[in-house]
Amino acid sequence: MNLLSILLQAAGAEQANPMGGYSGIIMMVLIVVVFYFFLIRPQNKRRKEIEKQRQAMKVGDRVVTSGGIYGKVKELSDNTVLLEVAENVRIKVDKNSVFPSAEDIQTAAK
Repeated sequence: MNLLSILLQAAGAEQANPMGGYSGIIMMVLIVVVFYFFLIRPQNKRRKEIEKQRQAMKVGDRVVTSGGIYGKVKELSDNTVLLEVAENVRIKVDKNSVFPSAEDIQTAAK
């Protein structure tokens, strides 16, 4: 059954039942609740977790940038991070584009 047939059945039920007007509202509320619990809530939870990890970042941590560059934190400031990507090769990146490396996340989970 596709969405169109469900909506058409709901419209037909409204004409047959005077209380059917509430079924459309209930269906919309149900859709909003499903979106909240399956999309919005997990995304907000993940965003807060990443922000918490950024605040806990310290010199010596291994990280990966949003561009896929792996490096080691050498210096932290309010908005930027100085990363060492190779021996004596350092780059300065925005703090919002840095995530903990997958290896560090796996070892922290154990």
